[in-house]
Amino acid sequence: MNLTDTEFNELITRAMDELPQKYIKGLNNVAIVYADDPDEHQRVKSHLGEHSLLLGLYEGIPLTKRGAGYTFVLPDKITLFKNPILAVVQTEAQLFKQIKRTLWHEIAHYYGLDHSRIDALQNNHDA
Repeated sequence: MNLTDTEFNELITRAMDELPQKYIKGLNNVAIVYADDPDEHQRVKSHLGEHSLLLGLYEGIPLTKRGAGYTFVLPDKITLFKNPILAVVQTEAQLFKQIKRTLWHEIAHYYGLDHSRIDALQNNHDA
């Protein structure tokens, strides 16, 4: 499946519009970006194996870890990786669903949820 950067960005915007807005509006000092693939620093930081895929990444300080001294800091960053996402889908419907799921997963990290809690919540939602 071929997808331009503009098309990928439009799908991210659509996914953000469809996610619960109380969580989107609660994002403070967060940049949401995309890249073709994780860079070497992101791969090392995520302990990614040679054949592992990273669909998205939250880099920053979760809300639950921010204290009174949280001022004058660079924005947190949520990155969605286009090529790995394309590698795990086969249809346009699956593509949008995966973008939305990945975005939601990374936003959950911003709110301080760990992988086991995110997976449990996602499994309850999908059931």
